[in-house]
Amino acid sequence: MTTRRSDATRAAILAAARERFAADGFERATIRSIAADARIDPSMVMRYYGNKEGLFAAAAEFDLRLPDMAEVTPGQAGSVLVGHFLQRWEGDDTLLALLRAAVTQEGPAERIRAIFAGQLGPLAARLAPDPAQAPVRAGLVATQMLGFALCRYVLRLPPVAGLERDEAVAWLGPTVQRYLTGDLRALPRS
Repeated sequence: MTTRRSDATRAAILAAARERFAADGFERATIRSIAADARIDPSMVMRYYGNKEGLFAAAAEFDLRLPDMAEVTPGQAGSVLVGHFLQRWEGDDTLLALLRAAVTQEGPAERIRAIFAGQLGPLAARLAPDPAQAPVRAGLVATQMLGFALCRYVLRLPPVAGLERDEAVAWLGPTVQRYLTGDLRALPRS
């Protein structure tokens, strides 16, 4: 009985959170307003989700909106992808909120892993010389994009935060390109 009540409470919280985040946005939505919408005590929201970021990560749907790479010259895929990610990070506070939450909480971290594997993995499989390498290649692309986003938008590391968009693409594009399409046989062996 308790498990069913707990599941019902979680479902009510998530439904209320989705509506509130959609109506008010991440910054203006509050735990209190979400709890009131779900007709529960705010402490229950905190119990199940830890904080607003954790609740947001559980409630929100995230689409990386990856570009259609069919029209992209194969040698430009890395730069196109980096430019796309910069545009997404700069134009969508929801991804930034998810990244912040993922740094300290397992639920949001799992969500990021699933998003990048599920959405970036198929793209990597289409571009990789060997589709079996797609999970590793997608993971390496994620290290660049998530690491860059963390340093630029969360930590605001001065040299990285100060890069012009074109400079960031020029720095990261070749690395992402190598991760996507590089020949592993050409890598130095130790």
